[in-house]
Amino acid sequence: MKGRIAIIGDGDSVLVFKSVGVAPFAVSDPKEAEKTLDRIAKDFEIIYITDDLAKEIDGKLKKYTAKSYPIIVSIPSKEGSNGYGEQNLNDAMQKALGINIFADK
Repeated sequence: MKGRIAIIGDGDSVLVFKSVGVAPFAVSDPKEAEKTLDRIAKDFEIIYITDDLAKEIDGKLKKYTAKSYPIIVSIPSKEGSNGYGEQNLNDAMQKALGINIFADK
């Protein structure tokens, strides 16, 4: 498992990652994304998932946040970001530091 990285998302968003050694898993809907995540979670240390799918399977992702691995990171899809990943990062930073470092001034 050491150093293995995967990405889950729509086909157009994930295939480009194959060229840099990231294992792409193209899915067409949130249900398929959940099944894929469960299937590959033991084999990869880092799993990227596109924002649109991550938002849809938020409950499933929370199951993995209490574990050390895999580390699951939400990234924008080819359509751009919906803010899900940024909000999760903000929440984690606020929990760790006790303050909102991203707050508007």
